[in-house]
Amino acid sequence: MDPSTSHAIMPAGVFIVIPAYNEGSALGEVVSGLAGRFARIVVVDDGSVDDTAEIAWQAGATVLVHPVNLGQGAALQTGIAYALSQGAAFVVTFDADGQHDADDVPGMIEALSREGAQVALGSRFLEGSSTNATRARRILLKAATVFTRITTGLKVTDAHNGLRVFSAAGAARIRIRQNRMAHASEILEQIAMERIPYVECPVHIRYTEYSRAKGQSGFEALNILVDLFMQRLKS
Repeated sequence: MDPSTSHAIMPAGVFIVIPAYNEGSALGEVVSGLAGRFARIVVVDDGSVDDTAEIAWQAGATVLVHPVNLGQGAALQTGIAYALSQGAAFVVTFDADGQHDADDVPGMIEALSREGAQVALGSRFLEGSSTNATRARRILLKAATVFTRITTGLKVTDAHNGLRVFSAAGAARIRIRQNRMAHASEILEQIAMERIPYVECPVHIRYTEYSRAKGQSGFEALNILVDLFMQRLKS
């Protein structure tokens, strides 16, 4: 990616979709960091009991609210559907806890055009990426990736990275039904089944004390494996 474009203001057709559940203490900074570069930021408040919705609105986001907690997959589907209804050219899924880097988004959008793809998947494990994930989490994420490669045939290097960019055509072909963390595998399965052209891009993931406290730990990675196994039993 051209360094001169990393801080460029993105076109109005780029929508950032952020699923959020009780993220009031971190969300304001995340939205504010995006607001100077992306005109359309959509936060889906997934039944939070804190001030997530108010903080997102004050920071400049459009806020959609689930009256009850439905899970991250449902929140993403709500946000993606809204973005498409508003004429989005690109839909970016972005986590609320501050672990994603907005500087990665322009390069992912460029990769879609360059590679003729409809989905750009962020990867912590490609050359040029970085992450401060613990060794235990790396091992579990690698195991989840191997499982996904075997079951879908996709040659991905990171199966559960929440930073993705969809073209409008790609987003329209995705229907998320899994509400827990298994929705990430569901997206990859749909990419494989529908033969949606995709590209992987190196991204920078920074785990903080806050994100670890919210469940971004080795235990959460283990839960991902359990969800994957249960999903496979049902299919």
